[in-house]
Amino acid sequence: MSENEQPRIVIIGGGTGLSVLLRGLKKYPVDITAIVTVADDGGSSGRLRDDLDIPAPGDIRNVLAALSDVEPLVEEMFQHRFSNSKDLDGHSLGNLIIAAMTSITGNFTYAIQEMSKVLNVRGKVLPATNHSVVLNALMEDGTIISGESRIPQSDKKIQEVFLTPKDSSPLPEALQAIRHADLIVIGPGSLYTSILPNLIVPEIAEEILKASAKKIYICNIMTQAGETLDYSASDHVKAIYRHMKNSFLDTILVNKENIPQSVQERYNEEKAKPVFFDTDQLEYLGLNVIAGDIISLDEGVIRHNTLEVAKILYSLLDSGAVSE
Repeated sequence: MSENEQPRIVIIGGGTGLSVLLRGLKKYPVDITAIVTVADDGGSSGRLRDDLDIPAPGDIRNVLAALSDVEPLVEEMFQHRFSNSKDLDGHSLGNLIIAAMTSITGNFTYAIQEMSKVLNVRGKVLPATNHSVVLNALMEDGTIISGESRIPQSDKKIQEVFLTPKDSSPLPEALQAIRHADLIVIGPGSLYTSILPNLIVPEIAEEILKASAKKIYICNIMTQAGETLDYSASDHVKAIYRHMKNSFLDTILVNKENIPQSVQERYNEEKAKPVFFDTDQLEYLGLNVIAGDIISLDEGVIRHNTLEVAKILYSLLDSGAVSE
């Protein structure tokens, strides 16, 4: 990396966790590439995917908004979700704009690039694939559940997830970004339905394993019923390794901050509890464990503290803990 170049970070994931992280990271002098899952099949995204045969735009929309540098009202408009309308009910304006731009240009990725210009996005936003895919899960009892939104509702233990079509291919730009990254960040987000749908795209997996960059996994703060019930931090890592068929991570970031009892009690109703970070197991897996006070409460909902996590990630770059 030359003296004038910004360090390159590739962040891979989806869902709320990814967009929360990016809001903090964009404040630093880094070159960001976000590789985002397009396997969502619920709500507005799912309806547009089925009606127009395009990749699901919802997670892409959230990432574009997170990385945008526009007036708050413009971002609010982009994220606006319609209600009390027979035809538009549940759709977000951003999803409709991305769908319209895809129809106009004939290319989902080009539509994202054009929206990035309109929203003055700080970084690159790339879909994990440029075509519609379906996420499937093989459960421990041998049944197969198809559809990202249906998997957590099955009330069964997940053995593995896979995409159809199986020959889903990534964008060359995504592979290039991984190849030249200084730091690759996995997560945060729902393990089986936001993170792994990216990592099981074959060429993405291969490129991550070959990349010289340091690789860090940002572990979820809470377990998730239907996906990671009773999982420890090492269980999350083992699930990733099982799908990648390789132990490739260098570092894991976990939360050590206490969660208020009243908040924990509310999460108990969802069968969710704080992820226990089993340091001995994580170190046995060869991981450098960073434990930080990294939670933020938003009206009783637990999120990663975007500023704290971004500061930790940037410190890894600044300390020379990444590839030269």
